[in-house]
Amino acid sequence: MNKKIIILGSLSLLLGGLALTSGKALAYRGDPTVQGSYYSEERHAAMTAAFENNDYNSWKELMGGRGMASQVINEQNFSRFAEAHKFALEGKTDEANAIRQELGLGFHNGSGRGMGGGFGRNANR
Repeated sequence: MNKKIIILGSLSLLLGGLALTSGKALAYRGDPTVQGSYYSEERHAAMTAAFENNDYNSWKELMGGRGMASQVINEQNFSRFAEAHKFALEGKTDEANAIRQELGLGFHNGSGRGMGGGFGRNANR
C-alpha cells in the first residue's frame, strides 16, 4: 500500500512539474508579438535594426547560435528572412509563412527542416 502511495505521489509531482514548465519550452512559431525567453528591450531594438538594415552579421551575433533559424539562415538568404519578418509585423502571415517554408522554417505541421533534426527518413530532403 505504501509503495502505491509513493509511486502515485511521485508520478503526480512529475506530471505537475512538466505541466508548469512546458510553456517555457515552446519554440517561436512565427508570431512576432510573442516575447521569447531571451527578450529584452535592448535586444529587440538591436534585432529590429538588424532586420531593417539587412545586417546578417548583427542578427547572427544576437542569435548566438540558438534556434533553428540560426542553423538555416545564412548571409545569402538573410534578406529573404528579413522580408518574412517584415510581412509578419504587417500581419501578412500567409506571405511570411510562404517565405519561411521556402527557407526551410516551416511551422505547424512539421513542414520545416527542423522536424526530425536531419536524421532518419527526412535526412536526404
